[in-house]
Order: sequence, then C-alpha cells, then structure tokens
Amino acid sequence: MARTSGPETRDRLIRAAEELFAAQGVHGAQLRDIVARAGQANPSAVQYHFGSRAGLVDAVMAGRQVRTEDVLAPLLAAAPDDTHALVGALVTAEASELGTDRGRRCLRISAQLSHESGVRTCTPHPTLAGTGYWRLIGRIADRLAADGLPEPLLLERLDLALTVVGAAMADRARQYLDGSEPLTGEALFLADLVETTTALLRAAQPEQAHLLPRKDLS
Repeated sequence: MARTSGPETRDRLIRAAEELFAAQGVHGAQLRDIVARAGQANPSAVQYHFGSRAGLVDAVMAGRQVRTEDVLAPLLAAAPDDTHALVGALVTAEASELGTDRGRRCLRISAQLSHESGVRTCTPHPTLAGTGYWRLIGRIADRLAADGLPEPLLLERLDLALTVVGAAMADRARQYLDGSEPLTGEALFLADLVETTTALLRAAQPEQAHLLPRKDLS
C-alpha cells in the first residue's frame, strides 16, 4: 500500500467518514469500516489523526462549515434585521450543499447533530464559535426578542427551526443521492422552507408565566 502524507490521510478519512456517517449514521458507522474505506492499514488511524469518533465528526462538520460560510458571508452582510430575510439567508447557505454529492452527504450528517449546536444553552459548539452561522442565529434571536418572545420559548423555537431546516435539507439530499423524484422543484422547496420556518418562529406566543430573562447569544 502506498504511503500517504498526514494531511492526505486525514482527508481520506474525512471523505470516508462522510460517506459512511451519511449512509449508516454518525453513531452507527464502524470506525474500522471508515479506516478500510479510506485505504488505511492502521486500525487506529481515526484515533491517531482525530483523537476519537467525536473528533472525526467535528472535522467533517468543520469542513462543511467552511463551505457554507463562504456562501453565507455576503448574504449575512446584506440581510436586514428581519426574520424572513435572515431565515432566507440561512436556507440559501444550507442549500449550497445540495449541489454536490459530498455536500448532500454532509447535510444528512448535519441533521443528526442539529440539537448539538448549543442554541439551547447559548453556548456554540466549538465548530460554530465565531462563525457567521452563529452570528446569524444571534441576529434571529435578537429579532424575536424585539418582537417580545421570552427567552425559554425563543430558544426552543430557534432550536426547533434549525432542526426543521436541517431535516428538510437532509431529506432533499437523500432524494438526490438515491435518484428519487422530489415532489417539488428545488426553487419551490426552498421558498416554502423559508416561509414555513419563518411562520414557526413568528407564531403567536402562548400564555406563559414566570419566564426567565433572555441570555445573550452573541
């Protein structure tokens, strides 16, 4: 077997992980299968290069985040402080991953990790700290707070909205990967996702007492 450099081996492991995490699940895929798919003889290659399964997952998501950040940056700079516009920027950036098989696999992986973003605790996951994605979440939170939504409900809605967007993108990605025929064209799918997610965030507030003051998501 030909020797490979450290960076090349890392990249092979990441790409193999993308394939198997997407197909078998982040917790279902076996590390030995990822190592074999990457063409590595050392069964401890994942531990050597990433420390653990979690480290490999973070590396996969960090690469995916770099790609979407490039799309999100100009959208975020141009978006007004309006929930609909900000959700539109989020959906557009996420949809950029639908264009390649690699991106589609990463969308399927992201959906499995949607509750690990750190929104509920106002503490970003390390792969999201300092990113445009986290700033976007903070701007949506600020807008919802300005509309009078109290913190506990605001955080739950934000987490749910990200889950909805992630699940919808993952399902569309699955259809593309499987060669299935979606019910709607991509433009209509994305437009409807923006509308339904915005409606979820803007839904009327139910009666609720003894709510805590809002934390800072910035």
